[in-house]
Amino acid sequence: MRLTADERHVLARLVANPIYELIPLGTARDHAAALPSGAPVTVTTSVRLGLDATLGLAEWLSSRGHEVAPHVAARLIRDRAHLADVFARMRAADLRKIFVVGGDGPPVGEIADGLSLLRLFNDLGHSFDEVGVPGYPEGHPKISDDVLLRDLREKQRYAHAMTTQMSFNPGAVGKWIARIRGDGITLPIHLGVPGAVELRRLMTIAARIGVADSTRYLLKHRSLLGHLMQRGSFGADAFLRNLAPALLAPGADVGALHVFTMNQVEQTMAWQRRMLEELRESK
Repeated sequence: MRLTADERHVLARLVANPIYELIPLGTARDHAAALPSGAPVTVTTSVRLGLDATLGLAEWLSSRGHEVAPHVAARLIRDRAHLADVFARMRAADLRKIFVVGGDGPPVGEIADGLSLLRLFNDLGHSFDEVGVPGYPEGHPKISDDVLLRDLREKQRYAHAMTTQMSFNPGAVGKWIARIRGDGITLPIHLGVPGAVELRRLMTIAARIGVADSTRYLLKHRSLLGHLMQRGSFGADAFLRNLAPALLAPGADVGALHVFTMNQVEQTMAWQRRMLEELRESK
């Protein structure tokens, strides 16, 4: 697909300075060594690994000069006192950004969803530079589209940006951006894309988070698999090229690329370098 000069420019801007997402597994610190100096990073949280693992990796990354936004799941917060302790721990590590999710599994306290946690943030008078929330271009497996839109409209009172769930369908993402903008959602978008991830692993994750329709779209439109398909991996270059016109639409306000590395940082960095070279060579 041949890009216009404006499309090349917007893609190069996004690809050159992404936010890298890491999972707080035991090998995460080793993989993080491949990150550019001072790169922005976000750290996921889960019931299995727990919030301490998230905060521990976030603290370590911050001590090495990265700008880090740990994920904090509402269902892992016991009460106001627990949240105050989390805030204090983050302040001590100079963690100035946070990403709020509802979380999986049963709640450990009375906070059952992200919106309730954001309201509690407000009550406690947080001082974060940026509060992020998720967006779902292809819906959520357990939450209706109407509820997602209602909650997102309310969340923007407390948040500064929203990160989209992983998708492989540029048409669906483009339509979602136009729809939410038409419905009065003005939060800047951090566009979520997979890094250079092994295809089998990517399919497993996609099924778990409820983007099976997008997965089927990807397999049907194999050109979106990009150059890495020959090595059994996915690279987001073709997806981004197809989405480029939507990124230039008035009011789209896609301010950053959020890369789900699945801790395959070295491979993701190689993909990033290659795509930037291709964008320069296509001038």
